[in-house]
Amino acid sequence: MDQNSGQPLGERVSFAGAPRPERALLEQQPLTGTRVILAPLRPERDAAALYSASHLPDGDPSIWTYLYDGPYPDAGSFTQALARDAAREDPLFLTVTDAATLEPRGVVSYMSIVPEHGVIEIGNIWFGPRLKRTRAATETVFLLAGHALDELGYRRLEWKCNALNEPSRRAALRFGFRYEGTFANHRVVKGRNRDTAWFAITAQRWPALRAAYEAWLAPENFDSGGAQRLRLSDLTAGI
Repeated sequence: MDQNSGQPLGERVSFAGAPRPERALLEQQPLTGTRVILAPLRPERDAAALYSASHLPDGDPSIWTYLYDGPYPDAGSFTQALARDAAREDPLFLTVTDAATLEPRGVVSYMSIVPEHGVIEIGNIWFGPRLKRTRAATETVFLLAGHALDELGYRRLEWKCNALNEPSRRAALRFGFRYEGTFANHRVVKGRNRDTAWFAITAQRWPALRAAYEAWLAPENFDSGGAQRLRLSDLTAGI
């Protein structure tokens, strides 16, 4: 309560800010899990495999439906777009690489980074067909969240998507992000209106969610055929 006005105030916070995720550091020390490696996007290394994963005849062009860009008419224009993305600091684009084969399988980014308030978003997410709905995909989000909230000390991790993007909305809830509302007329994307659904994980909720991720990713949570015993959505639902 403000002593002068009598108006309510938020709880007092001791927070000196969080560092930005650093491209150079992530080049030297990629985010590494059991199944995936997340390292800054390098077009000369990643473009061919990423184009194949996201364009016909072998890839899934539907990943571009709700993104700000793509699909691309050819591999050359795609590579040029990756080069522009690779030069950015916000968004900071990372390639999701299979840890066993070292094959690029998808792209993620840290974005909307506000270090002084401890807010960061993961976005521009697309997973190729061999990454979608796999343990590697879940591990990708776990590594991103852990780096932002545990290692860098952010207070809030955001997930935003087109409100019509039902798969993204379901994924956010499965990963433990809490729905906070929809911003109407938030963007114009590819000549169409975009209402944006907002989700977030706060630092207060993260320890319990971290434990849920670890329990789901544990080898003993899967039978000999690779089927899950417990669903991540069940582990995160009550948090």
